[in-house]
Amino acid sequence: MRPLALKALSALPGFGLAMGVTLTLLSLVVLLPIGALLGRGAAIGPAEIAALLGRERVRAALVAALFDLVFGLALAWVLARYRFPGRLVDAAVDLPFALPTAVAGIALTALCAPNGPLGQLLAPFGLRGAYTEAGIWIALIFVGLPFVVRTVQPVIEEIDREVEEASATLGASRARTFVRVILPMLVPALLTGFALSLARAVGEYGSVIFIAGNLPIQTEIAPLLIIIRLEEFDYYGAVAIALAMLGISFALLLAINLLQIWSRRRMGAV
Repeated sequence: MRPLALKALSALPGFGLAMGVTLTLLSLVVLLPIGALLGRGAAIGPAEIAALLGRERVRAALVAALFDLVFGLALAWVLARYRFPGRLVDAAVDLPFALPTAVAGIALTALCAPNGPLGQLLAPFGLRGAYTEAGIWIALIFVGLPFVVRTVQPVIEEIDREVEEASATLGASRARTFVRVILPMLVPALLTGFALSLARAVGEYGSVIFIAGNLPIQTEIAPLLIIIRLEEFDYYGAVAIALAMLGISFALLLAINLLQIWSRRRMGAV
């Protein structure tokens, strides 16, 4: 008598039912809203949408992401390679993840306002933090820094110190060791953290709206412009801004996935 073939057991029975529920939820939550936005924006034209990509908002997000890239790498290196008392700094890095964005915006505004602790220190030098473009950068740096740190820190911890020691024994200086040996290993993680930070900065609203002050043509932010256009019944203008932000988000998402694929292939080749 031939033994009965055993079917592979699954913790989630019913592939057809599970796939149907997944596709239905995906369509309702993601595909239909995006499809409606694209359909409404088809009548606008790519020229008007492309013009929005050059706004100050995008440039401010790029500057903040570059700042996070440099100082996030430095902070990740310190947290991964040095042991010191008061490791609360490591936990504080995740604060922007847990803190509501509106609370972060109010706290940053109170700190950087002309009568705030930091604002009073900057006032004698003629500098202002709140209600200026600098305030927007401060908020975007605050929300984007953890993405770089938490992406790069595990990679630094996996690098064996013997690699640095071998480079030193061959006569390389610390700077040369970092540039020629350490940095190539960190490039995929750095680029991923930069893309994540930039994506967060482009769409940030809660932590920026308070400190920006929303001065017309000076410190207006893209999400607020969408709300203003809707209140003015300028639906095409709101859709144009939303499509521009959607295009940036899709481009960054594609870049992040390509970077992860390249990183896995690179690590496999090594």
